[in-house]
Amino acid sequence: MDTRSGDAGGSSIGAATVRSPGLEVVTLRPRRTLGRSIGLPFIALVLPLLAAELWLLDPEGAWPLVAWTAAVIAVLVVAAWIAYQRTQASISVYGIVERGFFGGVYTTAARDIAGVLRVRVYRGNSLDTSQELFVVSHAGRGVFRMRGRFWTTSDMDRVAQILGVEQTVRPEPMTLAELRRSDPQLLYWFERRSISR
Repeated sequence: MDTRSGDAGGSSIGAATVRSPGLEVVTLRPRRTLGRSIGLPFIALVLPLLAAELWLLDPEGAWPLVAWTAAVIAVLVVAAWIAYQRTQASISVYGIVERGFFGGVYTTAARDIAGVLRVRVYRGNSLDTSQELFVVSHAGRGVFRMRGRFWTTSDMDRVAQILGVEQTVRPEPMTLAELRRSDPQLLYWFERRSISR
């Protein structure tokens, strides 16, 4: 290492060595296969609707309306794709910074996090389950959520380790109704009310 001195003190030519591991920030993104699994069925629904619109309307005068409808749908699809690509969660020992699908950025400081809860939840009216992860505040509210339909299990496995908090795993799967009765504060506002009441 070549060292020179100057008015500002010693300087060196070469790489600086950092002796501490530094701040580790892990950025997690939803499953990338989700775009195909949602996009292809959406296209399969839109094309027959455009064909029905063309068939029901006057064929000669319907082309502009069908073209405008297709353009609006294309713009919405592109906007949804961009929002999906930008969705992420950055996790470190200092907390979580989440960029949601609709563009909002939500920050949760590590001092507000009490622990992580993992639950397997039944999907609809089937015996299939989906892994869910809830980051829980000291007040018992859910401050961050990862659903197995959108996030991989390996990403969920890393959250408690990165945050440095305790993880609780419930051994038995639960229905959404059971979760609503036991821990309503973990769910989104629209999940807290049952439609069947």
